[in-house]
Amino acid sequence: MDDCLFCKIAEGKIPSTKVYEDEMVFAFRDINPQAPVHILLIPKKHISGWSAVTGESDALLAHLMRTAAVIAEREGLQEDGYRIVSNCGKNACQSVMHLHLHILGGELMSGKMA
Repeated sequence: MDDCLFCKIAEGKIPSTKVYEDEMVFAFRDINPQAPVHILLIPKKHISGWSAVTGESDALLAHLMRTAAVIAEREGLQEDGYRIVSNCGKNACQSVMHLHLHILGGELMSGKMA
């Protein structure tokens, strides 16, 4: 989508601190981190949010979750744990209408949400 911030980041049109990339997903450090480790993981294909997911997205969603675990391990979060958060819609504070996961860790979370 032409005006989507996350699409532009995945395309390299807007700079980011890339953590991971493959043919289906892109991950980068959040510019306003809510924890010592705060990474955003997005599909490269534009999907506005969870309510726009269809059965055709099943393989992509499975890959997204597996990749979140790989990134958490690379970031050293496996032993102490981490949180995966995804906001859906305006009332849930989804600020960019592109499906994404927040991978948070590096400290005791104690109720913190992305």
